[in-house]
Amino acid sequence: MRVTMTTSKGDIVIELDEDKAPISTANFLSYVDNGDYDGTIFHRVIDGFMIQGGAFEPDMKQRKGREPIKNEWKNGLSNTRGTIAMARLGNQPDSASNQFFINVADNDFLDQPRDGAGYAVFGRVVEGMDVIDAIKGVKTTDRAGHSDVPDEPVVIQSVKRAE
Repeated sequence: MRVTMTTSKGDIVIELDEDKAPISTANFLSYVDNGDYDGTIFHRVIDGFMIQGGAFEPDMKQRKGREPIKNEWKNGLSNTRGTIAMARLGNQPDSASNQFFINVADNDFLDQPRDGAGYAVFGRVVEGMDVIDAIKGVKTTDRAGHSDVPDEPVVIQSVKRAE
C-alpha cells in the first residue's frame, strides 16, 4: 500500500508495510482516509535526525489524535534514512496516535528500548527523498513552546492512498 503526501515542498510517496506493522499502518491510514493530515505541518525538523508531523496546523494549534495504539517496535523494521515511524511520548511506549516522523539519517538507536520500547517503523519513502532533504534543511526557530519549528511552515497539503 502506498500513499502520496503532497507538501508545500513537493510530493513524497510512502510505501506502508502492512505485513510487518499492521497496527501502525491501519492507524496511519485511518488518519489519511479521514483527511486528518490535510493542512497540518512538519512541526519539528532536525537536520541529521528526522522531520516530524501529523498534529499541528500552521498557527501551531494542535489537532487531537484518536486513541493511542500498541507499539510495534519489534517488527524487524529499522529506523534508517527514509523510513517513517510513529512518534510517541517518552516513557509511554504505547502512546502513538497521529504524529509520525520520517528519518533523514540512519537512526538505529531508535530501534533499541530506551524507556521500555523503541520506535515503530511502518513504511519507507520510495519517491521524494529530494523533498525530504529540502524539508530537513529549512531554517527553524522556537514557537508556541516548541523547538525546531520551521520559520516558514512546511504544509502537508494532503495525504491520499496512491492508485
